[in-house]
Amino acid sequence: MRPRYLGAPAAPPDFQQHPQNRLCRAARCAPLGGSAKRFVGGFTLIELIVVMAIVALLAAIAAPRYFASVDRAKANTLRSSLAVMRDALDKYAADKGRYPDSLEQLAQDRYLRQVPEDPLTGSTQSWVTLPPPANADLPGQVADVRSGAAGRAPDGRLYADW
Repeated sequence: MRPRYLGAPAAPPDFQQHPQNRLCRAARCAPLGGSAKRFVGGFTLIELIVVMAIVALLAAIAAPRYFASVDRAKANTLRSSLAVMRDALDKYAADKGRYPDSLEQLAQDRYLRQVPEDPLTGSTQSWVTLPPPANADLPGQVADVRSGAAGRAPDGRLYADW
């Protein structure tokens, strides 16, 4: 008598010569022609749904933190850019005895490598330049610079007031 395989009836006479015999044994299934159910590897629908729910939960927790950190980074970059440009304006006024006529003039005269991009608007053209006060002794057009971005910083202050 031939041995049974995983509860299947005796193998048909051509079982030994069947081309999928090795595949069938590797997948732990009944030989072809047998009446036992095949074992099929893989994930069930409920397992996939549970995994997707866990991934969605982790994403829902991580996404707000990520976007908040991106906003803080943009605000810090804006502060840094404003400090560098204001320092360059002060050095230009001290060296030349006048304020520059534009931010591009700071870059042309090598007080800045280039006009920085406003991190909130993504443009170098959105900077708001302020003229010198009326009682200033120095001529020129640009004494201070601010961001042209609308909105509030993470600390609640307007970007335009920095």
